Amino acid sequence: MATPLDDNLKAANTLLARFRNAPLPHWINGAPHAGHSALTFDNLTPIDNSLIGTVAAGNAEDVDLACRAAQAAFPAWRDMPGDARKALLHKVADAIEARARDIALVESYDCGQALRFMSKAAVRGAENFRFFADRAPGARDGQSLPADEHINYSLRQPIGPVGVITPWNTPFMLSTWKIAPALAAGCTVVHKPAEWSPLSAMLLAEIAHEAGLPPGVWNVVQGLGEDAGKPLTEHPAIKAVAFVGESITGSHIMRQGAATLKRVHFELGGKNPVIVFDDADLERALDAVVFMIYSLNGERCTSSSRLLVQASIAPAFIEKLQARIARLKVGHPLDPATEIGPLVHRRHYDKVCSYFDIAREDGARIAAGGKRAAVNDSGNYVEPTLFVDASNRMRIAQEEIFGPVLTAITFKDEAEALALANDIPYGLTAYVWTGDVGRSHRLARALDAGMVWVNSENNRHLPTPFGGMKASGIGRDGGDYSFEFYMETKNVCVALGSHAIPKLGA
Repeated sequence: MATPLDDNLKAANTLLARFRNAPLPHWINGAPHAGHSALTFDNLTPIDNSLIGTVAAGNAEDVDLACRAAQAAFPAWRDMPGDARKALLHKVADAIEARARDIALVESYDCGQALRFMSKAAVRGAENFRFFADRAPGARDGQSLPADEHINYSLRQPIGPVGVITPWNTPFMLSTWKIAPALAAGCTVVHKPAEWSPLSAMLLAEIAHEAGLPPGVWNVVQGLGEDAGKPLTEHPAIKAVAFVGESITGSHIMRQGAATLKRVHFELGGKNPVIVFDDADLERALDAVVFMIYSLNGERCTSSSRLLVQASIAPAFIEKLQARIARLKVGHPLDPATEIGPLVHRRHYDKVCSYFDIAREDGARIAAGGKRAAVNDSGNYVEPTLFVDASNRMRIAQEEIFGPVLTAITFKDEAEALALANDIPYGLTAYVWTGDVGRSHRLARALDAGMVWVNSENNRHLPTPFGGMKASGIGRDGGDYSFEFYMETKNVCVALGSHAIPKLGA
């Protein structure tokens, strides 16, 4: 009798057949494009590191073709009425929802994320498109700024063709999160997806084209960062670059775009604290701590990878935490029961596993996990891991591991909790669990983090600003904040004819 896993595998293999029969192409000017070179790279599934298929390795010529297509399509897309862009983007959202299961299966097989989470990727992607579609008609709106003898008003206009570079952890959803506001603003796009999870970018471009998006408005160039990403960040037709990924890559992109004075928006790394005080609702806090580090394989920028727990409750809280970790199900990502799937790539798997020895060398203790998960011998499976007896100076507390690995550190009081939380190069998110309303507001104000959740896990409200401080990024996404990046603001000053104009040489 077939199991749900068997059914999902059969459906996934049917979808993946097209990617196995020929190299995955680029998408340029409304059609597949094989690329200017015959070079390809292998795309492996982290389930067992077997070959899904090959991918066209984009180069500067491919990037130039895509950028020129975006440049040529820009005037018509810019000048399209906002209501018309709104209607088109809603069609894209409808098409995403219609392909929701296909997207989830391909994404899960390609990047190793558990299907229980990827099944929501299409829903969130469609939601992103609907949210920004509804704002397209008002994207250019500005302010009325009257003076005594002049009328000033501001308005906005799209900046031009933009480059979007997305990561491998939740590629479909994050692509929509970046591309939807760019299109709603009136920009055209050249998208460079991560080479470790390239498949859903092609599905998304095809979906948008089938929904009626004009050729050249949305282009995709597959490839490696040095060969395809770098030419994109340097191309003179590209006016801005939106990037999600590692902090060190963000610094490279900033240098590469400097010669052409590109605007940049970066959502980068994090080593986010979750602070649990003794007056918190500890059962809810425990749920959130487990969810925010072990969901999505811990491969998420907003994961709470540092647990700062008050010393008075630490032994009991960590004991309950260990029990929960022991019950987490690591397994095949297409199994609906799986909570943690394989890490995206063998290179990343090796990096995550290297921290087990680093923890021991630094003097921490491994209280759970710390080794390969016994799922199969060839996949990138890691046991959910907990480090205890740690200090904030250890590498396991300072460096972004980006896996299902949690470092627990104790603190005595609010002042020490704040000092520990801020003593980090990153500043993306922070989570605070406390029953003290005053304390929650004091910490929210004092924490060096672009986003703070109080008595909650990461819960996204699309109009709110999303982004980080310090090495965690530049700029904000969400609501009108996205339009601030993808659009230029101009002021118009009209005289009423009554003011005195200074005279020279009269």
